Formats: sequence, C-alpha cells, structure tokens
Amino acid sequence: MEELMNYYHFERDQWRQFYSNEKIEISQNSLNQIKAFSDRISVLDVDEVFLPLTKLIKLRYNEYLSWQEEKTDFLQLPQKRVPFILGIAGSVAVGKSTSARLLAKLLEKFLPDAKVDLITTDGFLYPNRVLQQKEIMNRKGFPESYDMEKMLTFLNDLKAGADAVELPVYSHQIYDIVPDETQILEKPDILIVEGINTLQLPSNEMLYISDFFDFSLYVDANPRLIEQWFLERFGMLLDSAFKDPTNYYYSLATGDRNVAFEHAKKIWREIDYTNLREFILPTRNRADVILHKTKHHKIDDIYLRK
Repeated sequence: MEELMNYYHFERDQWRQFYSNEKIEISQNSLNQIKAFSDRISVLDVDEVFLPLTKLIKLRYNEYLSWQEEKTDFLQLPQKRVPFILGIAGSVAVGKSTSARLLAKLLEKFLPDAKVDLITTDGFLYPNRVLQQKEIMNRKGFPESYDMEKMLTFLNDLKAGADAVELPVYSHQIYDIVPDETQILEKPDILIVEGINTLQLPSNEMLYISDFFDFSLYVDANPRLIEQWFLERFGMLLDSAFKDPTNYYYSLATGDRNVAFEHAKKIWREIDYTNLREFILPTRNRADVILHKTKHHKIDDIYLRK
C-alpha cells in the first residue's frame, strides 16, 4: 500500500507496543461468534491490533466528554448526553462487520459504565420495491440507493439528544429491508455506525454523514484479495441457503454451482468493485485510522491521522 499523506504509518509490531496494560480476556470461541462469514480474527489480532486501537478510541472518547462539558459550561446550557459516534467504512467483504462487533465488545470492557450500541447503514437502503421503481436495483449499494435524508435525520436526532431514535432493519437473508421491523436506540453513550458509505455520500454540497462522526475507521485491502474474500463468503452463503426456500440465495444454492459463481463474479465486477473504485476507496483518507489487511485477513499496517 502506498504511503498516505498526513498519516503516521505503523507496522503491526510497532503498533502492538502502544498497549502495555493488563490483557483483556477474550476467547477464540467468543471471536468466532462475532466474526462475519469468511472473515478471520484471532486472540493475537485482539492483543496486537485492537487493544491499542480501543485504548486510542477511549482516549478520544474521554477527550470528547471533557469537551462536551466545557462547551455546555461556556454556553451556559444544561448538561445532556450527546453520543460519541464512531464510523467504520470499507469495501464489502473486507471485514467491517467483524471489526465493528469486536470494537463494541472491547469498548464495553474498557468503558463498563458506557452504553455501547452498533448499527449498520444497510438499514437506510431503499427497499427493493423502491429500487425497482427507480430502476436502480443493479446499483444497490451505490450512493443513490440510500435514503440519505432519513439517515442524516437519524444522526441529527441522535446528536440532538433525542430520548429514542429508530431505524429500519436490513436482512441479508432476504436481501431487503424487513417490513414493519425497526431497531430502537435509547440514549447510547457510544454508537458504532458500520457501512460502505459511512465516509461518503453528501446529501447536498454542505453535509456529509462523516460530519456527525467523532472518530472514524477505514478497513482496507488490495481489491484482488477482497474479491477472493467476496467469493469465499458467497460460497458460504450458498452452503447456508440451500435448505431455506425463503433465503435470497436459495435459487442459486440449488442450481449449478459454476453458474452461481459466474453470477457472483459478475456482481463483484460490475457492482461491488465499481462501487469500491469510484465511491468507497476515494473516502479512505477521511478516516482517523486505516487498518490495512493482507492475506488471510491479517492486519499488517495501521495508519493514524496526524
């Protein structure tokens, strides 16, 4: 990976030295329960990469709390809970979900008094029927396939200190928004927002999703590796879908395997890789931290904004 301007670059052996405290106990079995389909995560990854990262986020969180208190004192306003929002971006199949779930678990251990919630921006995709009406079903995941007004309103309400906010729920099993189902958040102290679009998608010339973030992370890898992980995940999805007729992948799972994989390669080439190249990767240098992965999902380099 080329050197990025305005970032400190640390190899893994350097980065792991930034956490020398007592190790937090987390088992491989626990990690297996939170990892995504084809992702890989180990106790060593926790110790060498994610514990230093969580310590850094805790430092930023404590600084944020102090700033909120000082700001309200200065403005002579009553104290209120304003959530610290952490955004996690990157390509499909790169391991964003695993990183998000792991950070949520570690932050709960580092900050036992803080309420930590996690959402994905998939919930703000337009339902398939709307995508079909707009004739952009083949652009699902691209900027125009998200209800940006709803997402920005949701984030604005959170930052305004609303008692409760709700968002739609997306299911990868049916590949659509779940009808009449919502996720309700009630005053989180820390909210992790994970999705391919967290560092992109201006709704207009003035406002970005990232304007609401207090810390951001980008999970990066060579596109050829991401394609390999995408196809590995696709195979696992087929293996889990062939007995469930309601699963979106059922028809592919019960048909010719070679045809199914040719379909997956086309999806990667025409949709996911195009989206990565044109809209996701250009947002990488907006992140506070970049985790770079190599073969087998191993994180080898960490970049921290100066």
